[in-house]
Amino acid sequence: MGEWVIAAIINLLGSIIINFGTNLLKLGHDERKKHSKVPIKKPIIYFQTWRAGILFFAIGNCLNFISFGYAAQSLLAALGSIQFVSNIVFAYFLSNKTVTIKLVLATAFIVVGNIFLVAFGNHQSPVYMPEQLAENYTNTTFLLYCFTLVVLVVVLHHSVYKRGEGQMLVPFSYALVSGAIGSCSVLFAKSLSNMLRLSMSSTGGYAILNSRFTYSMLLMFLSTGGFWMARLNQGLSRFDAILIVPMFQIAWTFFSICTGFVYFEEYKVFDTLRTTMFILGMISVFVGCYLLAPEDDESYSKGGEVLKDEKRLFMPSQDTQIKDIEIIWTSYGDENC
Repeated sequence: MGEWVIAAIINLLGSIIINFGTNLLKLGHDERKKHSKVPIKKPIIYFQTWRAGILFFAIGNCLNFISFGYAAQSLLAALGSIQFVSNIVFAYFLSNKTVTIKLVLATAFIVVGNIFLVAFGNHQSPVYMPEQLAENYTNTTFLLYCFTLVVLVVVLHHSVYKRGEGQMLVPFSYALVSGAIGSCSVLFAKSLSNMLRLSMSSTGGYAILNSRFTYSMLLMFLSTGGFWMARLNQGLSRFDAILIVPMFQIAWTFFSICTGFVYFEEYKVFDTLRTTMFILGMISVFVGCYLLAPEDDESYSKGGEVLKDEKRLFMPSQDTQIKDIEIIWTSYGDENC
């Protein structure tokens, strides 16, 4: 069994565990609202379901981090969409939600798309030396890619968002800018995971992890990851979830795949057939993500802050400790299921 297969399995397992953890976090808050009827509620940390959710959430992220050191970024980034499928299953068994025909169809698109991506994706799992990683950041193709992102995404689309012109164009521009910058956290996570893998197989492991380059990657990972989480929360507060959630997921997946293609040159193993099948797989996943958006516009108030039956996308002010931890698709997926 190749290393990429093991990495894909670890990544899938990690994604499912993350989604299980976020569903437990959701249940913990539901329990808190149910049992705390006094004006001053008990802190969420006192609820066992919430604490279990935090544990599963952390374990899943650790597994995903490890997997990026053993497989192509374009492959693993696309597999992240499996969380949508697992969310439907957990919502059905944990929250007794109804699974509609539309959700089954969306799940089928995502599963078929992932099968195409795994079958025809990049199956290499090279280990990069720190010098190679640093050199890739100064590669002409990568620099041109970054310049293109700055011109076409940050400047053009961010200016569209700021002007606020177009009902569909504004949230699309917001998601595009968020995905272009936030998806870079995957690149830095893969670089860090590669360094960790290299340190475990080298006699000078401590020197590798204690290098200036490693600390630079860690800083960039925390910065771009924090930016992505902040934009997720802010996007939900400004736009209807029915619109912004699929846009966020599609933008993040698309730019994560493109960044892996350019930085690690993962496209070099693709011939005409594999390129065609991989693109079809991406389209299938994107269609599935789009179909998962809720149909009932009235389920959301203006701005996407309040859900029907007074269920919120964001925790109240006293629950800010969980605000940046809950994953966006748990919030809307539970309501949709």
